Amino acid sequence: MRLSIGYKEAEKVVSSSLAALTGSRLNSMHTDPVPQFQQCPLLNISYCPPSEANLSDARSLVIIAYNPLGWKREEVIRIPVSSDDLVVLDSNGREIESQILPLSNVSLLTINFHTKAYLGTSASSLARYWLAFSASVPPLGFSTYAVSGAKMSESRSFSSSVYTPDEGNGKTFEVGQGNLQLLYSANEGKLTRYTNRRNSVTSLAEQSYSYYTGYNGTDRVFQASGAYVFRPNNSFSIKPEGQVTSVVIRGPLLDEVHQQLNTWLYQVTRVYKGKEHAEIEFTIGPIPVDDGFGKEIIAQISTGLNTNKTFYTDSNGRDFIKRIRDYRADWDVEVHQPIAGNYYPINLGIYLEDETTEVSVLVDRAVGGSSLVDGQIELMLHRRLLNDDSRGVGEALNEEVCVLDSCKGLMVQGKYYLRIDPRGEGAKWRRKFGQEVYSPLLLAFSEEEGNNWMSSHITTFSAIDHSYSLPDNIALITLQELENGRVLLRLAHLYETGEDKDNSAVTSVELKKLFPEKKVVKVREMSLSGNQERIEMEKKRLKWKVQPPPQFDQEEEAEIPSVRGGAVDPVELVVQLAPMEIRTFIIHFSYDNDDDDDDDDLLLFAS
Repeated sequence: MRLSIGYKEAEKVVSSSLAALTGSRLNSMHTDPVPQFQQCPLLNISYCPPSEANLSDARSLVIIAYNPLGWKREEVIRIPVSSDDLVVLDSNGREIESQILPLSNVSLLTINFHTKAYLGTSASSLARYWLAFSASVPPLGFSTYAVSGAKMSESRSFSSSVYTPDEGNGKTFEVGQGNLQLLYSANEGKLTRYTNRRNSVTSLAEQSYSYYTGYNGTDRVFQASGAYVFRPNNSFSIKPEGQVTSVVIRGPLLDEVHQQLNTWLYQVTRVYKGKEHAEIEFTIGPIPVDDGFGKEIIAQISTGLNTNKTFYTDSNGRDFIKRIRDYRADWDVEVHQPIAGNYYPINLGIYLEDETTEVSVLVDRAVGGSSLVDGQIELMLHRRLLNDDSRGVGEALNEEVCVLDSCKGLMVQGKYYLRIDPRGEGAKWRRKFGQEVYSPLLLAFSEEEGNNWMSSHITTFSAIDHSYSLPDNIALITLQELENGRVLLRLAHLYETGEDKDNSAVTSVELKKLFPEKKVVKVREMSLSGNQERIEMEKKRLKWKVQPPPQFDQEEEAEIPSVRGGAVDPVELVVQLAPMEIRTFIIHFSYDNDDDDDDDDLLLFAS
């Protein structure tokens, strides 16, 4: 409840900030009504009342896409709509290419049930289609798009072609109109091959689902699989109920493959024309347990890579750690749980490599994962168990969502992303796209009569110098306004030493271009938490004597000297960051007049 209240309050702050930033282009004497912006927290179940409004009566839907990252982004935005006769305008009032896709039956069922569950009332959704269009958004800024009903004289959104591959017309079918192409078998609907025409990568690739049944705690160990303990008993492949029917949707911006594997598992694979990764969206649940067994659902991506028991998982989204199946570098491990003992938390992603190729999978949420078979990646996507694991919760992991007297097990909808690269080239995608997954575009919606928004409001904006963006290997972690004209700034280098031949280097950030409308009078470097100056912290730092582990091979893994960014030049105001370094600063500004109120709003919004 408190999270919901907090979200509502934050939504008000975002709305008021956007209203100020998009303010009227006209003079200050003009009294223009303040726009009201709404967000769509249930967009993940295809429910968004502002975008579903009827736009046939000379009304337009205004969409603000805000980019919290420090570099320009080119993405496809998808919103649910009620009409297939629409036109989309960009920030300059020019018509842009857009695509209409049908809303699946699974989405319609999900909307009807979960809007009742989460809103408490029956909400009639008007959505029947997805509207997709390409968006270009500047760093730390926003772009505006207007959607309206198409007039007779205008072109309109492209209606996607929908077809079911016929085995009689060929044994395979292909999706993807850009560099990436995926090949499927027509009779089973299985992914068989991944091809990137730009870098000439072609790889065998299969994707499947299975589940583990959990121990019930009645064996000699008396330990059940539950909320805290993962203790699988047996594994079973999830076989389709009958022949899998693949529905293929094609259009100028993206292709989709829809597959209903059974009554509780639905998958959509998307290939965007301008991207070189596959997006797999899964809808799982309610997991059936009427057979008396709890189940833990996994996805498996299988390739032909010879990985020699080795894979890599992220550590809290930062460095990637080398994992070797059934092995620990610090001690002689005795394996009693060959599955659970090789599972690791994944917040950003997991990847494999052999002599020539890298296979990377990024996730949109924290999951468990492993590589239990060479060349294969495994992700835990959903769990429903019937026994308490006796670790303090006092109940089984068997949550339900209820509408009136009808209760069902939880459904989850999420995404993971697959890309295959030549060895040594995957880090660029993992690091940059990983930031885009973690910090998606923020969409806000408003409505207006007519089509005069673009001429009467500020339609595009960037908080930093228009000629500047953060380097690809630097992320803006924190930008927070403090009192008395101060700002807390935290920057992070995204790469490890030796991770990428181009980006694993000391990199500079120009504060003057990061704050072009401000006069910086002082920069103080702080500890990571920002509660004391770094120079004072280092005086009090404890010095530990560190010994290498017994298996440490000094010739093979010689210690790499620690590299750090230098001090900030008080005149040039350039910050250096070395690989994996995070630096925190408090920046003091000088306010010479009262014209900085808008900038204050910006800093509040950016934080």
